[in-house]
Amino acid sequence: MMTAAHLTVAHCGEVSALTLGLPASAAIPEQKGTLPKGLFVAKAPVSSKLKQRLVNDIASITMLALLRPANTAMGAGSGKMPEVLVIGLRVNTPGIPVEVIDLIAGQRKSGIVFVCVHEGEFEGTVREECALAVRRNVPVRAGHVPITKVFSGEWRPAGEVTLELPEGNADGGAKTMDDLWDSLCAQAILDSADGANLDARIARRDQIVTLKAAEEKLSRDHQRAKNPAQRNEIYAKLHKIRTQLAQLEQ
Repeated sequence: MMTAAHLTVAHCGEVSALTLGLPASAAIPEQKGTLPKGLFVAKAPVSSKLKQRLVNDIASITMLALLRPANTAMGAGSGKMPEVLVIGLRVNTPGIPVEVIDLIAGQRKSGIVFVCVHEGEFEGTVREECALAVRRNVPVRAGHVPITKVFSGEWRPAGEVTLELPEGNADGGAKTMDDLWDSLCAQAILDSADGANLDARIARRDQIVTLKAAEEKLSRDHQRAKNPAQRNEIYAKLHKIRTQLAQLEQ
């Protein structure tokens, strides 16, 4: 249950900057939190299909927090990430509104952590659930056109979702806004506050998912195969994939 203090700051359902564990100094006042949907279709050409998604899939958009060096004790870093916004999306369906997130995030140079909130059924009752999502660049070779992608985590009870700010380095060095962004992305995507080598870790996770799907298919094919030569060929492929999985999961 939200306390009086929580109700003075902007909230998306039960979720606010304070329930997320963010500094009170970063919280947006309740009266300033609501963001009209029309704000995002006025700045860029938007298809009628996407406008419809914005109307039907999104109940409300709320600015929950604004993270800056002054209220996070982070250094400025490279200057590419001057601030990070935390925006609540009240959604009417349990899916992550990828196209809407892409639209909103594409209009800001700063990083945005999206806190998606919806009411889901659980053991015969209805509870608020929450999932974190971010839009970030995908690594490409030098000279290639930058690619962005929306990543998201699992749905969890709204009261269990928090965002952790990185602490100073073990050697006493200060963390920066770049470190903050990577940490928040790691929390949204990998459920880990460690933002180090994030792109490589995401790539490894995706490769593991792909290999496990291939392993399941080959296992079924191996069980169905009648011809000994075919079974041996499938088993060789299966062994290779299992070896790769074992190396990646170490």
